[in-house]
Formats: sequence, C-alpha cells, structure tokens
Amino acid sequence: MFISFGRNNESGRLSWLKKQLTQLPAGLRILDAGAGELRNKQYCSHLEYVSQDFCQYEGKGDGVALQTGDWDTSRIDLVCDISSIPVADENFDVVLCTEVFEHTPDPIGALRELARLTKSNGLMILTAPFCSLTHFAPYHFSTGFSRYWYEKHLEALGFTIVEVSSNGGWFDFIAQELWRLPWIGRTYSSRFLGVAALIFALPTLGVMRLMKGNDRGSDELLTFGWHVVCRKNKAI
Repeated sequence: MFISFGRNNESGRLSWLKKQLTQLPAGLRILDAGAGELRNKQYCSHLEYVSQDFCQYEGKGDGVALQTGDWDTSRIDLVCDISSIPVADENFDVVLCTEVFEHTPDPIGALRELARLTKSNGLMILTAPFCSLTHFAPYHFSTGFSRYWYEKHLEALGFTIVEVSSNGGWFDFIAQELWRLPWIGRTYSSRFLGVAALIFALPTLGVMRLMKGNDRGSDELLTFGWHVVCRKNKAI
C-alpha cells in the first residue's frame, strides 16, 4: 500500500528485527515476550526459543478500531501476565519484546520483569509505538514510547543501550496515514469523500517524497516507533 515511499511501520520494523535476531550467536536462550502468533520465531531457528503471552486476545476484541479478525495463540509456551512470568531470575540470554508495551496497563512493570529475566551481560531487544492508532482494543492502553522513556528506565534497571534507532520519520508516518484515507473515510465518514481526499492528496504525497529524500531528522518530531537493543550490566 505504501507505494510512494516503499516503507511503512510494519516493513521497517520486521526488517530491523530480522537483522537483529538472525545475527545472534547460535544456541542462545531467548524469550519472546508477548509473542502472539509467533511471527518472530521464523528468525530464531538457531536459538532456544521460548514464547510468552497472556492469550486473552482472540482477534475480535471489542470490535472497535483496528482488529485482526482472528488471532491464534494456541502455541504459546508460557501463558501468563507479562508483569509476572513464573521463571527464575536471569534465565534468558536474550529477551525480545516487540509491539507489546502499549497493550499492558503497566509497561514499566513489564519492563522491570523482563529485566529480571535477562542474564547478566544479556540483551533485551525492544520495540513499541511512538504513535499508533487504537488497535487490539480493549487491550490498547498507551502510546508515545519515546527514546527518552527507554533511556530513563533502562538506565535505572541497570542496562546500557547499545542501539536506539527510529522506524521512519514524520514524512513516512503522514504518508502512511494519507494512504489510509479510503478506509478511514469508509469506516468513519463517507467512502466517496475518503477516496476523493486521497486523489487530492496524491500531489502532496509526491512533494513529500522529495522532502523525504532530504530528511534532516524529522523523527525527532514523529516516528512509528523506536527500536532498542540494550545490554544488562554485569554485577560488580
């Protein structure tokens, strides 16, 4: 759908995750927290993969906003709350948590629990929306996870950030939403007006594409989300 820019929220995130996971040394034990339908498992065949999810979302939710229709969590290993995982301290070499924090009412508590499970000198690989539409309702509690949120809380939990990078910038985000106009119009206003608005928006998208080519840090204003790799400091 995102033909003008060739990138949207999902494609940028999956490309980054594939790179991070496939380059991990073979044999490491990894926890995929909030694993859902195990989409990340395909990149972890060389790892000892363990999945966790609360397994209460079934795809229809409360019928509001963006839903998947169906959602199969029948293959999850650990069915539990992400803030209380029944596993001993420092049990995993790597903890992965991608697009989950917005779905828990206590994201800091979840982060604290994941930190507990990470081995000394182990890694956490994290993503969450900086800005997102309501999805998986009623299990959508927050948005706006900035790089400063990660820097503040990870340092307090004894982690050093290895990488923090944005998933797109202002131009990418606005272009994606402009392409969404027909669906937004059909769902919340008028299908005709939504399509008409997109037609009028096409010249703007062309100009934005040129501006994107000269982007000088628009992610400081708006991005789909931040991608973070951090390492747990060794105990002294």
